[in-house]
Amino acid sequence: MIVALIIGCEIGFWLLLGLGLASRYLWHLRKLSTALLLAIPFLDVILLAAAVIDMRGGATGDVRHGLAAAYLAFSIVFGHRTIRWADARFHHRFAGGPPPPRPPAGGMARAGYEWALWLRIVLAYGITCAALFGLVWMVDDPARTAPLLSFMNGLGKIPLIAILWPVSYTLWPRKVESASS
Repeated sequence: MIVALIIGCEIGFWLLLGLGLASRYLWHLRKLSTALLLAIPFLDVILLAAAVIDMRGGATGDVRHGLAAAYLAFSIVFGHRTIRWADARFHHRFAGGPPPPRPPAGGMARAGYEWALWLRIVLAYGITCAALFGLVWMVDDPARTAPLLSFMNGLGKIPLIAILWPVSYTLWPRKVESASS
């Protein structure tokens, strides 16, 4: 059931996002667009609630339950940014909007951009861990929740790997081409 919900929520995310942006730029239905885009985070809440119900019903925690917490954390930390990213591209492609903004090309501005992105990754990891610790606490059965702790440890590799980008841009910043050359 959880795997089907994960797939359904992923499809639902892109469907709501696409319909929300089409409603805004193609059909000029701003209120509908806003409602569709605001509905996106509820998918992750539904997914996490299903994981809680599943675990409270006797299931042993595993990657599926961990992913439910990670999806919620991603939505909290990156959801608005992802919607803005898609909105800028959709607006440009289908409604004659300006080209989407690009990250800084190099220099310390790019390093700052990469550090801010890394801090968001750390925050998402922290929220995932908090949700999983909450699930462990609610279930209160170490035999069934031990895999969730293992999932957290494995997920901890993501911020460790992701730190390579800001460190590399800080230590070896790319030169920015001047506009006058």
